[in-house]
Amino acid sequence: MHDLLIRNARVIDGTGGASRHGDVLVDGDHIDAVRPAGALAASEAREVLDADGLVLAPGFIDVHTHDDAFLLHNVVPGSAHPKLSQGVTTVVTGNCGVSLAPLQSRDVPAPLDILGPEAFRFASFSDYLRELAAHRPACNAASLIGHTTLRVKHLADTTKEATQEQCEGMARDVQAALDAGAFGLSTGVYYPPARAATTREMIAVARPLKAAQAPITMHLRDETGAIDDALREAFEVGRAVGCPLVISHHKLLGRANHGRSVQTLSLVEEAARSMRVCMDCYPYAASSTMLLPERVAISQDVRITWSRAEPQAAGHSLMTLAAERGMHPVDLARQLMPAGAVYFAMDEQDVSRILAHPLTLVGSDGLAHDQTPHPRLWGSFPRVLGRYSREQALFSLETAIHKMTGLSARRFGLDRAGPQQRPRGRIAAGFAADLVLLNPATVNDRATYEAPTTPSIGIERVYVNGHLAAVNGQTVDGKAGRVLRRI
Repeated sequence: MHDLLIRNARVIDGTGGASRHGDVLVDGDHIDAVRPAGALAASEAREVLDADGLVLAPGFIDVHTHDDAFLLHNVVPGSAHPKLSQGVTTVVTGNCGVSLAPLQSRDVPAPLDILGPEAFRFASFSDYLRELAAHRPACNAASLIGHTTLRVKHLADTTKEATQEQCEGMARDVQAALDAGAFGLSTGVYYPPARAATTREMIAVARPLKAAQAPITMHLRDETGAIDDALREAFEVGRAVGCPLVISHHKLLGRANHGRSVQTLSLVEEAARSMRVCMDCYPYAASSTMLLPERVAISQDVRITWSRAEPQAAGHSLMTLAAERGMHPVDLARQLMPAGAVYFAMDEQDVSRILAHPLTLVGSDGLAHDQTPHPRLWGSFPRVLGRYSREQALFSLETAIHKMTGLSARRFGLDRAGPQQRPRGRIAAGFAADLVLLNPATVNDRATYEAPTTPSIGIERVYVNGHLAAVNGQTVDGKAGRVLRRI
C-alpha cells in the first residue's frame, strides 16, 4: 500500500517536453511510478487525490535567494510562507557573495546585513548546515559559500585586494564548504566590500570548484554602461577555474542601457559555445538591494524597503520624500543609510527577452528580512506562469516550468542521486516527491509594490519530500524540507 495517488493530472514533468494526462504514485519521500491516466487503481494508495483540470509539476527551485537565515525561522501552520505559497520547494542560498557562514561577527558591513546584522554566528560552513538540518527548514536548502563573506572574515581592510596568503585562506574555506556539502561559490564584486577584488583574486579563491565541477554564481561587477566588460570578466573566471558559471539576475540598469540585452545575450551565447554558462532572472522591471546613492541617479523612482536611521521611511518613495523635504534624492539616500531599496531602472522588453532565453533559469532574489520587501519575494514563480506564459504567451507552460525545475536542477547538480539523497527537478520514478498542483487558468502573483507580501493564487497543493506542505497558500507542514548536499 502506497501513501498517495494523484490521478487524472495534466503532468508537466520538468523536462520541457509536452504535457500528458497521467497518474503519479508517491511512496514516502519519492515518486514510485508515473503512468497514463487511469492506469493505477485507487486501492493502491492510502490517499487518492483527483487532479482533473489541474497541472502537476515538480516543486519549483528558486536558484537565487538570500534565505540563509530565514530558513532558520519557525513557520506557523496556517500562515502563508513566501516560498511554499508560490510552489517553491527548494531554494539555493548564499548568492551575490553573501553567505551566512563561515563568519562570526555582530558588526557586518552592507550588503551582508541583508541576512540580519546579528545572524553571523557560524564558525564553519558545516556548523551552519548542521544547525539547519537540526532545525528542519520549510524548504529544501542547497547552499553556496559567499566570496564577500570570506573577504570580511580574512581581510582587515576590504578596500584592498587580497594577498596570496589571504586568497589561499579563502580557498581553504571554499574547499571545507564543498566537503561539508556546499553546492558552489558566489561572488558579488559589485558591492563595496568586494569591489577591490581583482579577477586574479576571484580565480584563486574559486580554484577548489574545478575538481567538484561545482558552479560559481557571479553578480557582475557592473550592470550599466560597462556590462560587456563585466560579462567578459565573469567568462574569464569561469574558464580559468574550469567550472560551470551562472550569471546572477542578468539585467541592464539605466535608460541609456535599455535594449542592450540583445547584445549581452549574444555575448552569453558566444561564451556558451566553449564553456558551461547560464543565467538567472527575476520577472520584474525593478531591482532591489542595499541603498546605494550611485544607483539613485539612474532610477526613475526608488522605494525604501528599510532604513536603520529612519524606519518610518520604509515603503515610501525616496523621490517623493526628498521633494517634501526640499532635498536632492542622493543626499537623502545618504541620510537614510544603512538602508535597502527597490530601484525602477530596468526596461520591460529587456526583462522579457532575458527571461525567454533558453539559458535562463528563474530566481526570485527576494530579501526576506526587508521591512517592506520587493514583491518578487512572494510572487516570482506564479508571475512567470500567469503573466508571462498564459497572458503574454512569452513561452509555453511546459517551458516555463522547465526553467523553474529540470533546467535549474541540472545546472546546480540537484538532479543527481546519492546514497541518502534523491534527485530533484522532474516527475519520474525515483525522484523526490517535491510536487506542485496548480490551476493553469488562475495561477498568478498578487504581491505588489504597495502590498508586497500578498500571497499568490492558483497554487493549490505543495508537497515537500512527500509531505503536504501547503494548501491554497496556507502552510500545513513547515518542517518538511531537508538540507541538500552536493553529490
